Amino acid sequence: MEFSSKLIESAVNEFSKLPGIGKKTALRLVLHLLKQDENFTTDIAQSLVDMRQNIKYCKKCHNISDEVVCNICKSHKRDNSIICLVEDTRDVLAIENTSQYNGLYHVLGGIISPIEGIGPEDLTIDSLMERVSNSDSEVKEIIFGLSPTMEGDTTAFYISKKVKQFGIKTSTIARGIPIGGELEYADEITLGRSIVSRTAYE
Repeated sequence: MEFSSKLIESAVNEFSKLPGIGKKTALRLVLHLLKQDENFTTDIAQSLVDMRQNIKYCKKCHNISDEVVCNICKSHKRDNSIICLVEDTRDVLAIENTSQYNGLYHVLGGIISPIEGIGPEDLTIDSLMERVSNSDSEVKEIIFGLSPTMEGDTTAFYISKKVKQFGIKTSTIARGIPIGGELEYADEITLGRSIVSRTAYE
């Protein structure tokens, strides 16, 4: 793709680094921004810089947050006896959008995958153990809200063995989610019903 401007070419190259954005789509976005008021582009750029510099991760659940402790963990309206274990923040957003779950979360930051070199030590499992073993802990159930893949099941099995000593009930979202499917792509109704109809994890 030939460009008449090095500035346009540079912007297109940066946009095309985003997932799902090819060079043609990147060019359309860049040309759209060029037609807008300068403040429009400046506001977008500033919001991205602010996000990158100021975003935090909740010290309790590891969800993305503006504060040291996220709004979900701080809320007095949430059920502190249930923790839904998820792979990343996208899964928290997906479950929250169902309006079917009122407990807490724990973001693992990935799933166990020997092929990709990801082991238990690379995830926030130790932090989860601290949460459930704390003398002040109210946790009575952990829901495995992990994608129903081999890696997801391996991660759930590993953690279920770890928390068994604390007498905590473990369950998994109902298999309304197709085997091999990714949680973030499930529709809200299916995902919501899966949370409500969760089954004991064995």
